[in-house]
Amino acid sequence: MGQFSMEISESNFDTAVLKADKPVLIDFWAEWCGPCRILGPTVDEVAEEYNGKIIVGKLNVDHSPSIASKYGIRSIPSLLIFLNGEVQEQIVGAVPKAQITDALSKHL
Repeated sequence: MGQFSMEISESNFDTAVLKADKPVLIDFWAEWCGPCRILGPTVDEVAEEYNGKIIVGKLNVDHSPSIASKYGIRSIPSLLIFLNGEVQEQIVGAVPKAQITDALSKHL
């Protein structure tokens, strides 16, 4: 977890994600997932660069399976962009940083 991202779980999902006043990028990941470990530093870079403009959170699918299930997460890493409590976009896989920032720029 980077210093500019927060851990998201069932206990804080509603407040941190659904009621957020900014776009929210959630990284659905797991410790055992190799591509998740590859993408993690990229998500941390995005969190630092967009600090103050968006909220970046990481949700461990093993610790919060009901949220992952609710949003149809079948492959990880998966990134969901939320705005006003609604999913705006989904990115699946260890993608380049530019793909993430391009997606985010549409929602700022």
